[in-house]
Amino acid sequence: VSKATPLSCASGGIAAIESAGYTMRDCFIGVIPGAVGETSTLACLIGMAFLLIVGIASWRIMLSTFVGGMGLAAILTLCSPDAIAARPALALGPSWHFVTGGFAFGMVFMATDPVTAAATRGGQYIYGLIVGALIILVRVMNPAYPEGVMLAILFGNCIAPLIDYLVVSANVRRR
Repeated sequence: VSKATPLSCASGGIAAIESAGYTMRDCFIGVIPGAVGETSTLACLIGMAFLLIVGIASWRIMLSTFVGGMGLAAILTLCSPDAIAARPALALGPSWHFVTGGFAFGMVFMATDPVTAAATRGGQYIYGLIVGALIILVRVMNPAYPEGVMLAILFGNCIAPLIDYLVVSANVRRR
């Protein structure tokens, strides 16, 4: 069956997602239509556990991406009712942002790319916060582009060398 994914309904807010027949549980487990990596948050979390146990991916980037994205999503839910009426996606809570779309996939598998992500410890935290916040900003503020994971990661990758340079410079000045 081919139909719109839950994230494509998100521009209409939580009511639009639920009226399309999607539940949070279905989105978490992955019994919804969508692309690979967009459907099952549970599978992404299992992959995250494997990558962390093996030591391949940076937990700092994963944690800060989660904190940046979910923190901004929580702040945006506090917007005025007039703003939410104009953009119903502002009312989506952090849990809906986490289980719909490719947020979990991008956080675990794409943002942690060791070649293009920040390399310094402090830089990884800053990089992840920026990527997480940009994902939510693109999702909420641009109804024509409901996802935003890849765009946010590309912007983060563009500034990762600058972040590392600033972190190293701050450490040198501190010493």
